[in-house]
Amino acid sequence: MKLPYKIILASNSPRRRELMSGLSIEFTVHVKGGIDESWPQDLKGEDIPLYISREKAAAYRPSMAPDELVITADTIVCVDGEVLGKPRDKADAVRMLHLLSGRWHEVITGVTLMTSGRERSFAVTTRVKFGHLSDDDINRYVNSGLPMDKAGAYGIQEWIGYVGVEAIEGSYFNVVGLPVQRLYKELISFCLDKQ
Repeated sequence: MKLPYKIILASNSPRRRELMSGLSIEFTVHVKGGIDESWPQDLKGEDIPLYISREKAAAYRPSMAPDELVITADTIVCVDGEVLGKPRDKADAVRMLHLLSGRWHEVITGVTLMTSGRERSFAVTTRVKFGHLSDDDINRYVNSGLPMDKAGAYGIQEWIGYVGVEAIEGSYFNVVGLPVQRLYKELISFCLDKQ
């Protein structure tokens, strides 16, 4: 599909790159380092990843050409009001997985589409339920190193998702890291609004 902008995905995530590729839209990857991913402590739920995705996008605005559109995203996991980002270390990953074991939680991704003159943001929430995870299951997964770069310390598309996830309500791809169905609709709408 040909769009009126050069699409830039601003993400280090190989999962987001793979999902974006599945949309059959030409894009390049450009990542700026050193962007603060903290948020004001009074924010809750979807306001957190929306805030972070907007902050990420704002870092690109000063250097953008008029024909460029940048896509930024941030994902958090929420369980009982606690926000789980990426684990600090193995002990934190173990703590998070114990917290998720046998329970429902929410995976929320905030996405921002931005050009030099316009911006649009949206959030998508998916509910996920893990069955009971044994200590052996948790330790095996954490020792693999896989959870260390993922919000909530897990990847649904990995072994722990295969053996642990009992139910899902909403977008599976959102849990992987990018709500591509909604992104596609918003991207087309955003581009049509230009014309």
